[in-house]
Order: sequence, then structure tokens, then C-alpha cells
Amino acid sequence: MEHYYTNQPGADSREQTFTFTLRGRDFRFITDRGVFSKNRIDFGSVLLIKTMGIADGMDVLDVGCGYGPMGMSAATLTPNGQVLMVDINERAVALANRNLKLNGVTNARAVVSDRLASIPENQMFDVILTNPPIRAGKQVVHGIFEEACAHLKQGGSLWVVIQKKQGAPSAFARLQELYGDVEEVERKKGYSIFRAQKL
Repeated sequence: MEHYYTNQPGADSREQTFTFTLRGRDFRFITDRGVFSKNRIDFGSVLLIKTMGIADGMDVLDVGCGYGPMGMSAATLTPNGQVLMVDINERAVALANRNLKLNGVTNARAVVSDRLASIPENQMFDVILTNPPIRAGKQVVHGIFEEACAHLKQGGSLWVVIQKKQGAPSAFARLQELYGDVEEVERKKGYSIFRAQKL
């Protein structure tokens, strides 16, 4: 089976749509083969969306946005802020931009980026969200943590969802090395939500 963490998925396109309620709002999503969790929003992303702390006016980055559920939810929580969504997968990014338009979300956009490589050095965020691509390996996942720290404003927070069996303890340890304040704010069905604040 081809991996979704790829720039250009080779799987033939076979689009589908579904509706999902997030933070009290109904969203319609177009998905396709070759993107992560194409049939429904995965449990980890839903848990992170329920838990993430975003206030209006905040600027948010969603790393590994897929077809857009986390970034889109974030955009509705910060109507006076801006949300940037990035993913290495070109098909996922195209779907995310279509889904933003489909749902009338105007304060967000998605761009192709390998981790945070496409983001200007001086662009900073109040909140960074990630459901990291575990199967891409620890080097990629921990690389996201490191690059996120460089793009967070002072006092800003990185929110991460990760399963215990897929490396949560080592992820928590790495976050503690990089950030001033790290806590597990939620744990459910083997998934942990970590909030790492840049002090």
C-alpha cells in the first residue's frame, strides 16, 4: 500500500464526500485515495480538535493538514486571525483548499511544504497544530517539533496528538528538551494530547 506521506500520490483518484461535526459546526469534506484517513476524520485529529486552545485573533499553523479538518476548525475559532495549513502531499493540499472554499472559510489557505520548509523564516504563529506522520519515522516527527519551535511566538503553543504505542513517551521527552513547559492535557483510547509552550 502506498504511503500518504508522499509528494505526489500514485493512487488513482476516486473522490468521495462526507459531513462531520467539529466544535459544534458541521463541515463537508471532499477526500480521495492517497490521503490520510480518507473515509472519516481519524480519532486522533478529532481529539486534538476538541482539546486545542485557540482564541480569536490568534495566527495558527497546521502541519500535516491532510484534507483540512484541523486547520478548518482552527480558522472558525479565530475569525480575526489567519490559519496556514501545510502538507507534503499535493493531492491533500488541493483538497484542503477546495474544502475551505466549500465550507466558506476565508481566513485559511493550504500550501505544499515538506514539514515547515516552505514557511518564511520570519513568519511566526501563536499556535501550531500537528497530527504528525508517524509512519514517516521519528526523525521526521521530531523534526516537526524542532522546526515548530522556531516559528512560535514567545508564549505560543505547539499542540500534538500521538499514540502511546507509536512513540508518545519519546515524543514527550523530546518536547521537554525543546520547550520550556510541556504537559499532557488529554489522554483517551491510547492517544495523548501534548501542549508544549515556548517560554
